[in-house]
Amino acid sequence: MKTIDLSLLWPLFALQALLAVIGLVSLARARSVRGPKWMWVFIILLGNLLGSLAYFTIGRKE
Repeated sequence: MKTIDLSLLWPLFALQALLAVIGLVSLARARSVRGPKWMWVFIILLGNLLGSLAYFTIGRKE
């Protein structure tokens, strides 16, 4: 059985965490977004990388 080298996944984990933090800060500063803010918090936190990208492409009104 092969084992996965986790050192290859660290950049992806770091990118995911960075986008989540930036997305949550952006969401907190936004005056209005498409949909309720609590929904976007769940999408950003539980949607992993795609959740953050969805907020930046769909959720922001600006």
